Amino acid sequence: MADEQNPATATEAVTRKRPKPGERRIQILQALAAMLEQPGAERVTTAALAARLGVSEAALYRHFASKAQMFEGLIDFIETSVFSLLNQITEGPHSTQDKLRRMLTVLLQFAERNPGMVRVMVGDALVFENERLQQRMNLFFDKVEAGLRQVLREATTDSNTPTVDAQVKASLALSFVLGRLQRFARSGYKRSPLEHLDASLAVIL
Repeated sequence: MADEQNPATATEAVTRKRPKPGERRIQILQALAAMLEQPGAERVTTAALAARLGVSEAALYRHFASKAQMFEGLIDFIETSVFSLLNQITEGPHSTQDKLRRMLTVLLQFAERNPGMVRVMVGDALVFENERLQQRMNLFFDKVEAGLRQVLREATTDSNTPTVDAQVKASLALSFVLGRLQRFARSGYKRSPLEHLDASLAVIL
């Protein structure tokens, strides 16, 4: 007769499978990002997200008060990842042109490595969601543009209108990035945002 499983061992096995505190939140956000990566994907519902994870919708709401809060988790990741890199660049010893080149490259590299996040960044995934999410992404790009403008302002001391020149160039640079993000998303992630990047930046900068 087969040996019966030790109850203590069975309990340990169940305990090992139980996610650690915070781990389930990460799994939910990863699943949401993965669903957004599907080219042509429609609006992600909590029912579809729960089904992907093999849990109930109620289980999702034990970790997030709403779907908007889930998207805020993705935006937190975008902000933390991008701004930490941009701050390193702006505080570095590089020339103005090199800083600008690095900043724009970091933004586009992040997009290529995180295609699901691109739909959040350009607003496609936020169309039917809480308005504050789009406002937060708008603020994200405002901060990016402000960073570009600051770097440019520091290098235009020989101009009669350094502030205006910096605003124009920063706006142009950000528009280029936004255009690349939109094209990447619209192409079903086939047109890399890094396509001919060096040649494009040489024209813009």
